[in-house]
Amino acid sequence: MDLGLRERRALVLGGSAGLGRAVAAALVAEGARVAICARNQARVEAAAREMGAVAGLSCDLSAPGSGRGAVEAAAKRLGGVDVLVTNAGGPPKGRFLDVSEGMWREGFQSLWLSAVEAIQAALPAMRQRRWGRIVLITSTAAKEPIAGLTVSSGLRAGLLGLVKSLAPEVAEDGVTVNALLPGYTATERIAELGVPEETLAEGIPARRLGRPEELGAVAAFLASERAAYVTGQAIAVDGGFIRGL
Repeated sequence: MDLGLRERRALVLGGSAGLGRAVAAALVAEGARVAICARNQARVEAAAREMGAVAGLSCDLSAPGSGRGAVEAAAKRLGGVDVLVTNAGGPPKGRFLDVSEGMWREGFQSLWLSAVEAIQAALPAMRQRRWGRIVLITSTAAKEPIAGLTVSSGLRAGLLGLVKSLAPEVAEDGVTVNALLPGYTATERIAELGVPEETLAEGIPARRLGRPEELGAVAAFLASERAAYVTGQAIAVDGGFIRGL
């Protein structure tokens, strides 16, 4: 199926590794001209070369203004941004009383404000062109909080409210806004949590962890011409992990 992404200009935040890299690679495979950003300059440039992206940009999403800066830098390299994928690494784990005020502030900037800044920067031109795709990568924790991931569970849920608020405002302009909720997926983040994959798989109806490329495929569809009538949605890619409606 031709997704109609050839020559579309895409920016993927946090695109040098894990889920972000899988999304960026899927967009490149569909013919999009892709820029990725990540904190480590050498790593993001190497990732861009390996996947065939146009540019690898250095960007620390925990710094104020970073989201806007990433969009502006990508627009300069690509000539504009038609597709924006927001994605940030998970904040440190911890139960509520273990989380400091500083951890909340850093998590708010990297998970929430970086996405808002990037959308604010990219949206006006999308509306003017009457075509745009915004995909926010969050987590199943946005709908089903995970014990010990207090900051992630608290802040990612708010991104779903942002999707529902923004999508109706821009739908008639040809801009779609959707969230992707990845479940347990075989990335570096799983290793950081320190829980054996076999143990995690026991709680997943599919009885396995997801593969990054499976999320990438869904993201590419949401970014495509084919998904023009899909907006305001929170779509889980989780092997059936979320049990609620």
